[in-house]
This record gives sequence, structure tokens and C-alpha cells, in this order.
Amino acid sequence: MQKGILFFALLIGSFLGHSQELGRRASWQAQVSWPDNQTPGAEIQSIEPGSPLSKSGLKTGDRIIQVNDRKILNGEDWSHATYSIREGESTSIHIKRGADWLLKEVKLNPLEKESHEGLSTYYESIVSDYGIRQRTIITTPNPNQKLPAIFLIQGLSCSTIEKYSGRSNNWVKMIETLVEQSGMVVMRVDKPGVGDSEGDCGCTDFKTELNGYETALKNLKTKEYVDTTKIVVYGASMGSALAPWIANRHNLAGVISDGTFFKTWFEHMLEIERRIRQMSGDDESTIVKKMNEAYIPLYYGMMIQKKSYEVVIEAYPAIKDYNYHGPEHMYGRPMSYYQQLQDFDLAGEWEKVKVPVRILYGSNDWIMSEFDNHMIMKVLDRAGHEDHELHIYPGLDHWNTIHETPDDSFNGKPGKWDPELPKLVINWIQEMVE
Repeated sequence: MQKGILFFALLIGSFLGHSQELGRRASWQAQVSWPDNQTPGAEIQSIEPGSPLSKSGLKTGDRIIQVNDRKILNGEDWSHATYSIREGESTSIHIKRGADWLLKEVKLNPLEKESHEGLSTYYESIVSDYGIRQRTIITTPNPNQKLPAIFLIQGLSCSTIEKYSGRSNNWVKMIETLVEQSGMVVMRVDKPGVGDSEGDCGCTDFKTELNGYETALKNLKTKEYVDTTKIVVYGASMGSALAPWIANRHNLAGVISDGTFFKTWFEHMLEIERRIRQMSGDDESTIVKKMNEAYIPLYYGMMIQKKSYEVVIEAYPAIKDYNYHGPEHMYGRPMSYYQQLQDFDLAGEWEKVKVPVRILYGSNDWIMSEFDNHMIMKVLDRAGHEDHELHIYPGLDHWNTIHETPDDSFNGKPGKWDPELPKLVINWIQEMVE
């Protein structure tokens, strides 16, 4: 009975989603920082003159403790609050100013949408099979001509795929270059709870996210200005591991995999924990101790036995001393996301790929294993695949940035942007759709 009610609710939500427009997220028109890890709230560093926050009487030094019903305890809370505010809607902001508590009701301005000279940019939406409306952004140099298309799948984090004013990290530069210099249609879709999309990314599981990508791709294929025989999937980080599945399932023209992994998430996390401990300066005996006492029990309990952090930590108290994840989330995503990912046949999908494959791996990528990339090449060779290539990009880290060493990337040192990087990706895609 409950399943029937849930299905009916999702069905109704889906119909409603098709008839309603997504609200545009609002802009704080302010800069904030985190005073320390022990103090809740985001401290206002600057406010744009004449903005709604400024007119409401907020000042630099004020701490935003709560936004609507969301308490701001960390960056994850702030990100969720930022994505959830909507232009023109009354937003309740709880402020701590010295010893005083203030409550402000503010209607914020919309965030400016991205635009590209010489391109048509469409802000649209899809409704997934889970009844969640998600933002899509489609760009094309000519809406009156059928063109090849790039379907972009982003990484793990709850960050938007939108390029807006003031956002200029190297991943955004990669997106911007693909959009502006490929000469093709490019589609992006924001995850639930990210950008303008409905939902909560921190509660979204793997299956729900994957369905959003599928729904968006099906929508892309309905566009009159898209040559549906020439769609290439470009996946970055987590998206790179999903790209073969998308290509196999939807008969795409090619796979670009950027910063990928091949093994199960359990294996991947054990490898990355060892690398993190090495780069953090632990000696090898200490690393063995931590792996045996904490990381192997943690990820085995979580991924294989499908237990919560709370249950695993209760059985292995030593994990508390080493675990840097929250009690409910890992990298901002829920336990259910990783438990479903653990059961997803990533390696098997690579074995089934028939279309051209290009894999990009940075020599200073400490997140992913170079060996995984070579494993993919061997699997494709063994399967008789005829058109695949692995390119090891000198100095590149996992975030499209050039560093001298992996440790420089790990320690957050400034790196460089290489404009030749997106050109390589564009050349690959053009070869695939010729």
C-alpha cells in the first residue's frame, strides 16, 4: 500500500514538474568565511552596496547561523542553503551579532544566468523518474542546424555545472572552453539540490542521480538541432566512470573519460586512504596500523556489509581517531550513494564498450590510480575493442590544474591552467563525430 502511495505521489509530482518552471536561485551578493571549525555560522566578509542584504541592515562581521530551516554548521550546510534560496521569495536569515540575535526576512535578487557570445543558451528542466525537477543548460552555435553534441557528466561533489560571473576555477574553464570552442551542442544537468534543481544533494542516492542523467540525455535526443547519431559523453571524475554505462545504454558515438577509476569503490577508497596517509607524512608502519584498525573495517562495514557509520564505529572505536568523514556523509554524499555505487558494475561496462574511447589521466592526479587507467586499456584490448587511447597528461592533477608534484596539489598550492587541455578533448570529440 505504501509503495503504491509513493508511486502515485511521484507520478503526480512528475506531471506537476512538467507544467511548472524551476525557480531561479538567488544570489547572496556577499562574501562569507568560516571563523573556525568550532564556531557555527558563516561570517559575512563583504556585502554589495544596495543589495537586499545591505538594505536589510546586515553588516560585515555578522554571522549567518540559520537560513530558513537549515542551521549553518559547516560548508555543506552553507552550500545547501545557497542552492535552496530563490529569487523573490522571502528568506529567513538568523544572525548573531556579538551577543545579539537578529532575524531578517529578505527577498534576494536572482543570480545572473550565464551567456556566451555567438551561442544560444537555454535554461530548461527535466523531471526524473523520481519526480525531481532538475536544471539543464544547453548551448548551441546554431539552433537551426543539426549538430553533434557533447553530453557532460560531472564529478561526485554537490557543486553546480553552471558558469556564472565570478566562478573561474579550472573545471569551470574546461566547461567554458568546451561550450565556446567545440562548435557543438553541449548539455549539462545539475544534480538534485544543486543549482536551480529541486531536492537535496546531500540526501540523493546513486540511483536517483543516475536516473537524472538518463532523463536529461533522453531530453537532449528530442532537440531538433541535435544530430542524435553524433552524441559523445564526456565524463569527469565520478562521471568518467559512469560514461561507458551511459554510452552503452543509449547508443552514443563515443566516450571521453577524464580522471577515472575502474575498481569497486571499496578498493578505490582503500587505495586513496593509503595515498593520503603517505602524503600526510605518516611512516609506513603507522599506515599499516591505521589501515588495519580503521580504514579496512570502516569501508568493509560500510560498502560490503551495508552498515551505517554509527554501527561500524561502535564495533571499531579506533575509527573515530582516524575518520575525517561526517556521521552521515562522505564527501557530502549519503551512505546509500556509496553502497549503491559499490554494487554498480563499472568494470563490466568498460568491457562492453564498442564506440571509440579516449581516456585522460593527469600524472599528478592523487585522487585516482594510474594503474586503473591501464587496466581499462588491457580490458578493451582483451575484448577486441579497436579504437581506444590513454593519454597521460604531464603535471595535471584531478582538478584540471598543472602542478609540479602530486603533493603540491594535495597541499592546495596554486597551480596553472593549460589552455591546451580542453583543445585535446575537443579534438578527440571532433574525431569521433566526423
